[in-house]
Amino acid sequence: MKLEPYLPELPASLSPSLRVSVVIPVYNEVESVPHLLESIARVLHAEGLAYEIIAVDDGSTDGTTALLKRMALERADLTAVLLRRNYGQTAAMSAGFHRAKAPIVVTLDGDLQNDPSDIPKLLAKLEEGYDLVSGWRKNRQDAALTRLLPSKLANGLISKVTGVSLHDYGCSLKAYRAELLADMHLYGELHRFLPALAFIEGAKIAELPVSHHARQFGSSKYGLSRTFRVLMDLMTIYFMKRFLTRPMHAFGWFGLISTAIGLGLGLHLTYVKLVLGESIGHRPLLTLAVLLVLAGLELFCFGLLAELMMRTYHESQGRTIYRVREVVESSHRSDR
Repeated sequence: MKLEPYLPELPASLSPSLRVSVVIPVYNEVESVPHLLESIARVLHAEGLAYEIIAVDDGSTDGTTALLKRMALERADLTAVLLRRNYGQTAAMSAGFHRAKAPIVVTLDGDLQNDPSDIPKLLAKLEEGYDLVSGWRKNRQDAALTRLLPSKLANGLISKVTGVSLHDYGCSLKAYRAELLADMHLYGELHRFLPALAFIEGAKIAELPVSHHARQFGSSKYGLSRTFRVLMDLMTIYFMKRFLTRPMHAFGWFGLISTAIGLGLGLHLTYVKLVLGESIGHRPLLTLAVLLVLAGLELFCFGLLAELMMRTYHESQGRTIYRVREVVESSHRSDR
C-alpha cells in the first residue's frame, strides 16, 4: 500500500459537530506515521466526516515523538499525546480514549498494516445499532509460525473462555460508541480483550472482514513473549465475566467443597480412632483433613472480602450493577 503525501485543507479549529475520534497508539513508527495520518485524513474527508486524530506516543525512541510534536502544531486535526515512558499498548489506548471527544471512537495500529479505507465500513455497521464493531484480518499478512498460528490458537481459546466468538481478537481496527468506553477501565494487557469487556457491559458486538497489509517499515514490537501475559489476563476476564458482581459465588463454592471434603475425612478418621481403636496421629490423611477445612474457611473469608471490595468499587464510583441501553417513554406522560 503506497501512499502519496497528502495534506487536506483543515479548518482553523475542529468542527463543533465532531463525530469521530481516531485513536492510534504509536511506538517507534517514525516512517509510518506521516503516511498513516494522510491516509486517515483522505478517507474521512472523502466521507464528509468531522473528525479528530489522537496519536498516543508510547515512549518512542526513534524520533516519533519529535515528529508527532511538529505535526500536531501544523495540523488542526491532530492531537499528540506523549507518554513519559513506554507503558504498553493498553495504557496508550486508554490515554487516547480519555482524550477523545467524539461520540464514536475508532482505533487502529500505527504500522500501516490496518487500512484506514475500512473505517467507513465499520462506521456503517455501527450505525445498524451495534456498540462495537471489530475488524477481522481475514487475509492476514504476517509470519505463519510466529504470528498466525499463535494468534489462531489464542483467538479460539479466548472465544471459548469469554463466550464472545470472534475470529480476530488481536485486530486493533475497531469502532466503538464512546459511552461504552466510558464504562470500561483498562489496565494490565486488557486492550486485546476489549470485546469481552464490552460484552460484560452488555454491548452488542459485530465483526467485519478488513484489509491487512504487510509491514512496510521497521519490525513488529510484539512476539511470543506476551503469551503468558495473555493467559493471565484471560483468567481475569473469565472471573470478571462470571463473578464480577458476586465473587462470593466463586470463592464460597470452592470453600464449601474444600470444607465438606475436610469434614468428611475428619469423620472417617474419628470412626477409625473411636470405633476401630486405631492410631491416626501418624496418618497423612489427618493433615490433609485439617488443611482442607482451613482452606475452606479461608476461601469463605476471601469471598466475603471480595464482596466488600466489590460493593466499595460500585458504591464509591456510583456505578450500577446493570447497564441501560435505552429508555423509551411516551411524551404524554402525566408526570411531565
